[in-house]
Amino acid sequence: MSSSSSDLKNISETKPSKSDNFSQFNKWLLSAVGFSIFSVAAINYLIDPYGIYKTPNYLGINHEKPKQQFNDRLFKATDVIYYQPKTILLGSSRTKQGLDPSHPALSQAQPVYNLAVDGANTYEMFRYLQHTLKNQPELKRVVVGADFFMFNNFIGNQAGFNENRLEKTHLVPNDIMNSLFSVDTLDVTKETILASLKEPNKNIDHGKNGFFPHRQYQDGKTKGRFTNAVNVYYRFHHQYQFSDRYFENLQKIINLCKDKNIELIIFISPSHAIQWESIRVTGEWETFENWKKKLVELTPVWDFSGYNSITTEKLQDVMENYADSSHYTKPVGDLVLNRILGYQADQVPTDFGVLLTPENIESHLAKIRADREKWVKNNQDELQLVQKLEHEFVENKNKQR
Repeated sequence: MSSSSSDLKNISETKPSKSDNFSQFNKWLLSAVGFSIFSVAAINYLIDPYGIYKTPNYLGINHEKPKQQFNDRLFKATDVIYYQPKTILLGSSRTKQGLDPSHPALSQAQPVYNLAVDGANTYEMFRYLQHTLKNQPELKRVVVGADFFMFNNFIGNQAGFNENRLEKTHLVPNDIMNSLFSVDTLDVTKETILASLKEPNKNIDHGKNGFFPHRQYQDGKTKGRFTNAVNVYYRFHHQYQFSDRYFENLQKIINLCKDKNIELIIFISPSHAIQWESIRVTGEWETFENWKKKLVELTPVWDFSGYNSITTEKLQDVMENYADSSHYTKPVGDLVLNRILGYQADQVPTDFGVLLTPENIESHLAKIRADREKWVKNNQDELQLVQKLEHEFVENKNKQR
């Protein structure tokens, strides 16, 4: 009897308890979760869909990053840390798509980086200038593409703007977590792989040095993009109020460059005449002119706006100078750089680009008004398009009330 009891006791001692089974399950579960997290982070790092880790780009695998340019406030802050540019190009998507850092006129202060971001305001530009100086104290030149909409008091910082990542010399933890361990980023990684497989021969250098020219601006769909761009302007800027705060931020950019002995060049973007008509029909033309007057009180400014031989290109399905009414093409951007940097000036149309000062601002504005009258006589169809779109916008807005 005692022998049987002893055997039963030994069996009970060797049989795993419920707590042991639970512990083993926890270990297995934690290992599986840990492996999954590591796998997500590893593939996001290797594919690098936002281009912030500088892992190699391979044709057909990860060279095509369709979501990168829509996260420009993230990856461009990182690029500044990586490239430490001595020349930066600040501005909105107009500058981002139009000014090429590899232009020969910019060769003296290398490296050059296009630090323009979509929908930028002057505060964001000022902060990215500070971020650049933190990473490159020897910054030599700043080129600023100034746009009227940047000074609209009703528009704040874009959703992708993050103060915490600026004036740092490394990636901040929050950006690391979001870019490596996020399931959303994993979806972008999948999209990157699929896009690279679909377009295995696309230019691997698209977006290099922050430059994102429109790839298909001669695809026969330009008229549609013009309509869309005008509607976008109405959606965000039909209501406009000039912001002293944003103007003060531009003053800070000027003062900082002066204090650091940095060459600063400011120009007004050469959007299409239709874009200027969009400002006029919203009743803000006088505000637009006063904005220019205030700019030249601070510093000389190159003006490429108005109704000149570039900006009045006839609206058609395929155009040379414009991807849409707001965004000019690289060839036009090259002419801008030629003019403001004094490079091969003979290649620039004589009516394209005027250096504004307090002495010539009034005569310049008068000339634009006269040029506009000539343009209207010959382009009633384009004028009517702008008016029609504005009328439709107001009607739809009233219906939603």
